[in-house]
Amino acid sequence: MSTQPFEPFQPAAAVPDLAPRDVDLAEDGHPIVPPIDAPDAAVMHHPAATPGEAPAITDDEAAGAPDPALAGRPMGPTARPMPVFPEPTPRDQHGPARVVSMCNQKGGVGKTTTTINLGAALAEYGRKVLLVDFDPQGSLSVGLGVNPYEIERSVYNLIMDRNTGFEDVVLKTNVPGMDLLPSNIDLSAAEVQLVTEVAREQVLQRALDAARADYDFIMIDCQPSLGLLTVNALTASDGVIVPLECEFFALRGVAMLVETIQKVQDRLNPGLEIDGLVATMFDQRTVHSREVLARLVEAFEDKVFHTAISRTVRFPETTVAGEPITTFASSSGGAYSYRQLAKEVLFRCPGT
Repeated sequence: MSTQPFEPFQPAAAVPDLAPRDVDLAEDGHPIVPPIDAPDAAVMHHPAATPGEAPAITDDEAAGAPDPALAGRPMGPTARPMPVFPEPTPRDQHGPARVVSMCNQKGGVGKTTTTINLGAALAEYGRKVLLVDFDPQGSLSVGLGVNPYEIERSVYNLIMDRNTGFEDVVLKTNVPGMDLLPSNIDLSAAEVQLVTEVAREQVLQRALDAARADYDFIMIDCQPSLGLLTVNALTASDGVIVPLECEFFALRGVAMLVETIQKVQDRLNPGLEIDGLVATMFDQRTVHSREVLARLVEAFEDKVFHTAISRTVRFPETTVAGEPITTFASSSGGAYSYRQLAKEVLFRCPGT
């Protein structure tokens, strides 16, 4: 699927005033939320569907062409008709990998959670996945049960030490088909040391070249900044996924991120694409959460994934357990959402 040119974000026009609106309240004081049809609601007629089956997405829909049958589909969390994405088929051969950066300079928006759980969901669908912890905090490593202070080598050694190879650093996870390049506080020194390096923006790209042939996806968990490490991740990537908390301040910060991505496209990586923006910590019960998601769709249109990740206590519990939600609480709503997001990512990225 081709990616349309990404228009610069205009906060003043795209983000109207989010002042609270008058809503009907129940007896307990909570807002009355209109019901949303379940994803498996009754299916209307669709040219690509057979009787008794859910409709698949047509090529015209993928290209953004209007489809009258969309009017009959249940509405998703983004207030758009919810497509039914095809069930991914396992791959017999792996590679070359699509490198995707999870990027947002605002912290606490769900980058690490999305990297872990989307990677695990892709692995469930038969993809071989490499997760790269490119944050000195090492949250991705901790979220997969790795103690950053006990590892002998990290991604820092891989990018800064020519005598360290990929196989010296990579770790197996408890999820079949998913590996990890761990990180720790040592990585914070790399940003200073790289200042004097030649082609300093390409060091991660060169380090990952040896792994591309063995994986289907390489997912980079970026630090919450737009510094040299993040620019390295974007330079090494084919695509960017932007996790965005359904909160007003998170929405405002997207403008600066988009500007940075466009600079990397112009100067370092012309092939970089924005795969999409995914809403996280979504709470259907609150007016503010629904309004922020609506403004996001208004500003970025089809760049916003149809799947939204709802807020749930299960995600903090998975961090303590050191495993993704797809194995910790396989039948939970969070696991379902990340499997749906994995299907949508695979659909948006043909050949993966």
